[in-house]
Amino acid sequence: MSIVSNNTLQQNGVAAKNGNPVVVIGAGLAGSEAALQLAERNYQVKLFEMRPQIQTAVHKTDQFAELVCSNSLKSTKPESAAGMLKSELASLNSYLYKYACKHAVAAGGALAVNRESYSLEITQLIESHPLIEVLRSEVTSIADVTRDASAVIVASGPLTSDALAADLQTITGEEHMAFYDAAAPIVMADSLDFDKLFVQSRYEESTEAAVGDYLNAPFTQDEYDAFIRELIAADRVIAKSFETKELFSACQPIEEIARKGHDAPRFGTLKPVGLTDPRTGKRPWAVLQLRAEDKQGQSFNLVGFQTNLTFGEQRRVFRMIPGLEHAEFARFGVMHRNTFINAPQLLDRSLRLVTQKAAELPVPVFVAGQLAGTEGYAEAIRSGLHVALEVSAYLRQIETPVVPKEMVFGALLAYATDANTVDYQPMHVNFGIIEPLEVRIKNKGQRYQAYAERGLDACMRYCEDLRKLGLL
Repeated sequence: MSIVSNNTLQQNGVAAKNGNPVVVIGAGLAGSEAALQLAERNYQVKLFEMRPQIQTAVHKTDQFAELVCSNSLKSTKPESAAGMLKSELASLNSYLYKYACKHAVAAGGALAVNRESYSLEITQLIESHPLIEVLRSEVTSIADVTRDASAVIVASGPLTSDALAADLQTITGEEHMAFYDAAAPIVMADSLDFDKLFVQSRYEESTEAAVGDYLNAPFTQDEYDAFIRELIAADRVIAKSFETKELFSACQPIEEIARKGHDAPRFGTLKPVGLTDPRTGKRPWAVLQLRAEDKQGQSFNLVGFQTNLTFGEQRRVFRMIPGLEHAEFARFGVMHRNTFINAPQLLDRSLRLVTQKAAELPVPVFVAGQLAGTEGYAEAIRSGLHVALEVSAYLRQIETPVVPKEMVFGALLAYATDANTVDYQPMHVNFGIIEPLEVRIKNKGQRYQAYAERGLDACMRYCEDLRKLGLL
């Protein structure tokens, strides 16, 4: 079942045993991929999984790589961001992607899997591998497992145990850990109606020299009244018990604010104070501000619009906002229990922790999967694969090639490790953060096709660089 032959690995000079094992914490998608990739490169791996000793509120089994929510890994269309990611996984010989294809079930243009047979085979594959030692126990101290390791990968996921999360805080700093995901929606810039929007920062006049940092969507009173009525009546995600009290006390969804009073959003998130619509010369009745999510202004965040509405209702209701009638969502808003770190301040491009506390540990600590803020199943797999390549390079004392930003994971990696990224929230691959094309293509379909073709070329070059180093 090898993807890479042992003969090839031995020719490239990778030792069958390299001192202490690589410790992987967590046997989810990222951890399972990392463990298999490292073992296939003849490194000994010690894989910790706390289940079934300690269960979570959402896992149903004690199997590895369990898909706890949807069984879909999203679109397979080559010209989509999700499809581009799958092409990268295939080119890089991903184990978990290969077996996802093997266990695929009919789902139109998406890759969906039989979750039971999928996780069962991944579990059997890992447990039967001669170079992987599985320990069914909770890790509560990263420092403890570094003592007999050559490197450590933390891939404990969004439901990291309280004890391990507390220990992580001692390494990352309390201000760099989050325990809930309250992300506002992000919309693509080219789907907005700029005839209805204006650029201005609050209390600042727009001039040619300083046009302001925000897009503003102004409501009339009638538009605001209609929007609030639909917002309050919209269907919400049913919150589970583990994601209610601590989440909603910390960050109120926009629909909950509206329930407190019809005008409550107008005195908070949608306040028009300090803004003047240049078309009327007056202050609007209410205003939604949108902030650029990337340097090129390809996507915009709906400021303060954390929400617990279903994705379908977000699309319907938020398109009632002036200028967003045809909005295309790069990411819908989410609110749920989700432990993750402030990656831009903590990780380098190899996803290695670079804090002072981490530097004091005897071996490097890497973070993979949703704990690093890479949202999504396929993204977690790719993150685990990336860290496995980086650990392998570290153990061989060689430098890895930079993942090109033209690849969708390269764009996600750049976003997640850019120190200039502020208000960091978990993100999945999307065209809103990808490197812009040199020549602007107005037609969306043609532009996405160009992204895919450019990304494939970049991926082939990247894979060739990895082969030259003996990493692939």
